[in-house]
Amino acid sequence: MNARRHLGAATMRKLRQSRGWSLADTARALITTAARLHQPLDAGVTSVQRSVARWESMSAPIAPSERYQLLLAHLYARDADGQHRLGRGSDFAELLDALAHLGESDNRLFELRSLLIRTSTDAGGGMLALLGPATQRAMTETLHDPAQLDEGLLAELRDALGEVNRQVGSVPFVRLQLLLSPVVESCRRLLEGATPEPLRPQLNEIAAQSYTLAARLAFETRDDGASRSLYTSATHAAGALSDPWRRAVVHMSHSLVTLYSTPGIDAARALVDAAVRDARAGASVTVRARAHALQAELAARAGAERHAQAALSLAWYDMEGPPENDPATSSFSPAHLRGFEGLCELYVGDPATAHDYFARSADALAAPRERVQRAIVSTDQALARIKLDEPHAAAGLLHECIDTATETGGRVAAIRLRRARRELRPWRGETFVADLDDHLIESLGA
Repeated sequence: MNARRHLGAATMRKLRQSRGWSLADTARALITTAARLHQPLDAGVTSVQRSVARWESMSAPIAPSERYQLLLAHLYARDADGQHRLGRGSDFAELLDALAHLGESDNRLFELRSLLIRTSTDAGGGMLALLGPATQRAMTETLHDPAQLDEGLLAELRDALGEVNRQVGSVPFVRLQLLLSPVVESCRRLLEGATPEPLRPQLNEIAAQSYTLAARLAFETRDDGASRSLYTSATHAAGALSDPWRRAVVHMSHSLVTLYSTPGIDAARALVDAAVRDARAGASVTVRARAHALQAELAARAGAERHAQAALSLAWYDMEGPPENDPATSSFSPAHLRGFEGLCELYVGDPATAHDYFARSADALAAPRERVQRAIVSTDQALARIKLDEPHAAAGLLHECIDTATETGGRVAAIRLRRARRELRPWRGETFVADLDDHLIESLGA
């Protein structure tokens, strides 16, 4: 532990010295940052300087307080030119490493990163924030000559993609679009160029994942035309890979978007059926389980109870496979699958059973990345409450879902909320429904 703390202290000192700052310079910079954030410090330069020295002490280093962590994050998130830099190799990334060595929790570091990602995308900025300065220079050169593409640059693109993906549910979708756009554009231009053939599979893999996430973000921000185009590109990139489970992932994402943007369920069902075929031929058991779960949902929506139950049984059978050998990094879990069980019960079974499935699923979806899915499941739980003639309790659940949909800008959650509100029409004269309407109008404009 002492060795880790000493490494953290050394990293804090290296960060300061890399900017040519003395201890007093750093103290003044923190005071200026606090004033800019309208959180002035009730301390002078000498007092703040002593705090900086304690963070760098090689005898007894201490971690900065949460307030100082916030100020340091804002300070080191900008480079000498005032541009936000959050990617690998940036001072901000070094700061988070230092705080981790000094004993800060993963949750706190995630909160700091999420906050600075929000800040970097204020007023439409931050499009290159997740690509470090060295990566930006290398990417510029490689886009002019794709033959220069190497493993290191692919790793940087993969890291940036992963960071955006991790922020789903914590950062509004419109901001995530800004962060992902340089990765998407880089993949497009590299695939059009003469990149080294041995690297094409990795590039196609990153491109398929980037296009799929970008397509989902475009849908969530109500750009259906861009979403369809991106799904086409994602399907093509995934189809160039040897294992068809990757294309199944694209089809599944596309099917959910289609379900909410196209009348009826036929188009979505065709995509799910294609996903099931690819998943059955692929090596990922987790992807196969999710494909069968989606197949069960669409069957239930169509009133085909036996088909839905058969698909659910296959999904649970798949979930019992050995996850440590699964090539996919999908987050699909038993908690997600219970949500699908609830949907099937909601459409073709018992609403009380559906409610219990939804409640268990929502309780398990606790990670920041799962907030959007939790809101969707909770909205379905409210529908079950309505079917059980418990409209007041249903409205209480829907208030929580409105808050999440507002914070993330989630379109699916908003659509589900409006559908649930329509089911409350028999109680439209009640005060609790009027309160829900006011919340919907104030938060979502509908």
